Amino acid sequence: MTLEQIIQSLELEVLTAPKEVSEITPTSGYISDMLSCVMTGAKNQSIWVTLQSHNNIVAVACLLDVAAIIITEGAKPDDETIQKAKDEGVVLLSTPHNSFYVVGKLWEMGIRD
Repeated sequence: MTLEQIIQSLELEVLTAPKEVSEITPTSGYISDMLSCVMTGAKNQSIWVTLQSHNNIVAVACLLDVAAIIITEGAKPDDETIQKAKDEGVVLLSTPHNSFYVVGKLWEMGIRD
């Protein structure tokens, strides 16, 4: 399943799209709002689900080469964070749904690792 298919299925708002999302195939998922947990638990090319929207999420995403960050509960990063994500090639997505809902839908779509 491609990131583009996930975006369409979950009706995610694309905040940054510096990469061709139809060519990105996430390999796993990870949910946490604690950055240190993400740094030790998330895998490369995973989809990271979080409520956090500050600029440190971009640094962590770059460190791990995540496929995308889904920011939940309608939280939106500020313009500086969005620009930093664009500059670094990090895909930021937003949804009004809570993290539990998003992860359940990702599970249904086959993202299970």
